[in-house]
Amino acid sequence: MADSNERIRVLIAKVGLDGHDRGVKIVARTLRDAGMDVIYTGLHRTPEEVVEAAVQEDVDVIGVSILSGAHMTVFPKILDALRARDADDILVVGGGVIPDDDCEALKARGVREILLQDTPPAEIVGMIRRVVAERGAR
Repeated sequence: MADSNERIRVLIAKVGLDGHDRGVKIVARTLRDAGMDVIYTGLHRTPEEVVEAAVQEDVDVIGVSILSGAHMTVFPKILDALRARDADDILVVGGGVIPDDDCEALKARGVREILLQDTPPAEIVGMIRRVVAERGAR
């Protein structure tokens, strides 16, 4: 975990065919401006590519932006791939367009937090800091 002397490392990803990246770029810039190390994987990544990059970059958090409706497939694949790599200490959060019922189901599967498309930037920063602090040392 990032302690008071370490910067929080966040990997931001767009998985699958979702080609809308304006919001995810704003989130990446917001987190960077808040003092976090941010890695953006770009568009059209597979869950396996995202997990591989997260492990290689030794991130604290994977943030997945999804607008395509594939969230009930994408998030479980990422969580399963993290477990397979023995890297499930990397927190997974999400954002985008996700129905409330699906948010609860994803949290039950292990997604730490889900923020919807109208979440203010300061709330995103606060959520990342909170979930990393709650997780504790890695």
